[in-house]
Amino acid sequence: MSAERPIAFTRGVPADESYPFEAIAECAAAAVGGAHRLRVQQYGPSGGFPPLREWLAERHEVAPEQVIVANGSLQLIDLLAWALLERGDTVFVESPTYDRTLTLLRRHGATIVGIPMEADGPDTDALEAALARHRPKLFYTIADFQNPSGATVSLAKRRRIVELAGRHGFRVLEDAPYRPLRYRGSQVTSLVELDGERTVHMSSFTKQISPGVRVGYAIGEKALVARVAKFAEDTYITPSLLGEATVFEFCRRGLLEPQLERLRALYRPRLEAACEAMRRHFPGCEWIEPDGGFFLSVSLPNGVTNEALRARAAERGLALSDGRGFFPNPEDGDRFLRLPFCALTPADIDEGVARLATVVRGLAS
Repeated sequence: MSAERPIAFTRGVPADESYPFEAIAECAAAAVGGAHRLRVQQYGPSGGFPPLREWLAERHEVAPEQVIVANGSLQLIDLLAWALLERGDTVFVESPTYDRTLTLLRRHGATIVGIPMEADGPDTDALEAALARHRPKLFYTIADFQNPSGATVSLAKRRRIVELAGRHGFRVLEDAPYRPLRYRGSQVTSLVELDGERTVHMSSFTKQISPGVRVGYAIGEKALVARVAKFAEDTYITPSLLGEATVFEFCRRGLLEPQLERLRALYRPRLEAACEAMRRHFPGCEWIEPDGGFFLSVSLPNGVTNEALRARAAERGLALSDGRGFFPNPEDGDRFLRLPFCALTPADIDEGVARLATVVRGLAS
């Protein structure tokens, strides 16, 4: 058992101090006792709480029928898979990618093809080469501050992705929960802004307000949204209208933008601390430096494997995720390490990276 203070570089969760407790309580009370009190207690439309759908439609400049709200964005991925995929259909993903998306796609019997990630997004030459061998139904991408790598897809690559989608007839699923959490630099045009017909855009209030509200949403073609809503109805009849109404109250009152500014101010120093710690403790190491989001990633030196690293790190009080879980082919992730930083203080980040560097040097020598 390590005598050192435990530091967890595992789950990408919001910081405990990020939650607007009083505002959420007031909005929940308004949802329960306000003008919509009967609406949120009764069964409702499977597409989500109508006032929130309308608010999101206005924010994204689409029709309300193009918006579906559900119990978190991961459930929307599941519903979209029911709506779009048959067993055996091919889905392209970034490699690495979000591990729970891989779990869902495997559960649906999809053939998963990984497109290698670079510092500025997926290798589009590899994407084009894969399209010569496969006919995907879907390409899943986290274009902004990717989980797990931290990479953001460049504008040039976004344009090429949508051009290839049009040429080869596949849809793009743009998962964008971290997009509002940019701490420096300029926003890159989203994929849905480049091609609103072939792109399904998803986001969530998990990282913006609270995971507990369980509210995610997707924007797509009206026919597809209606089809997904039917699968939602057959799955849970009605979504969590109370949570959705709470989020609507939060947004209606103009609280979302101040909350996002507060999050950026809270997390920016943690990103800077993580990057400074990497430069100081891991000179010459290959890693992806993000401009927002929750994660950065490290390529471990030759000879250092995830299994050995996690065992030795645990002796130093460090908890690490197994990088192999983020890859369609797990062996491709044996030297990959994800480091979440938002839930840790700058002091813990520096201490954790220092310990990690010591462990890595010991294994590499």
